[in-house]
Amino acid sequence: MHQEHHYDLILLDLQMPGMSGFQVLEALKAIEPDGYVPVLVITAQPSHKLHALQAGAKDFVSKPFELVEVETRIRNMLEVRLLHRQLNRYNQHLEETVIQRTAELRASEARFQRFAELSTDWYWEQDVNSKLTNWSGPVTDMVGIGHDSNSKGWDPAEKAQLEQNIAERKPFLDFIYSRTAPEGIVQYLQVSGEPIFDESSRFVGYRGVGRDITQMANKLKSKENIIP
Repeated sequence: MHQEHHYDLILLDLQMPGMSGFQVLEALKAIEPDGYVPVLVITAQPSHKLHALQAGAKDFVSKPFELVEVETRIRNMLEVRLLHRQLNRYNQHLEETVIQRTAELRASEARFQRFAELSTDWYWEQDVNSKLTNWSGPVTDMVGIGHDSNSKGWDPAEKAQLEQNIAERKPFLDFIYSRTAPEGIVQYLQVSGEPIFDESSRFVGYRGVGRDITQMANKLKSKENIIP
């Protein structure tokens, strides 16, 4: 009957023909969906009280009992039952909200990264130890971040300034620096970056975007040479 109706309160006598009250408690625990078995035990045996509570009963009344005491305990148990249901509904709603917000955050991060990929040549993230954790494009080769073997060819002053900005956790926008490729071609690179902080304002890494502006820079130089 409880499996079908899920009663808000059950008054249970421990000494019954057929199934004992303890057997009923065990069966109720198996079918109660939210883990709260709303059982008020009625017993004339003082030794049964602790056993009943350990078996899952939420309260007990001793025989012989007074009606006022029974009514008071019933009212208290119904209030607890109501609060327990409200808490379960709140937790379920909270869990659904967390799942929804997590999905929205992941979608937002995916859109942000996609926009960054479309508007720039490279995107990167690094942790507090300057180790790359997420990137797109040839970041280690073109930007020179997180890769010690590609230090040749960079303009020393410009490269030092870029590394200093990152080391000092400074945000920077459209920083331009250059390098000479092994075949002798001068490349111009434009990068922007910002430090990343967690909710407690603790520095956790760096992220940035960059692109190759060599062609644009060469066009500007050509115009400067043509204009008298």
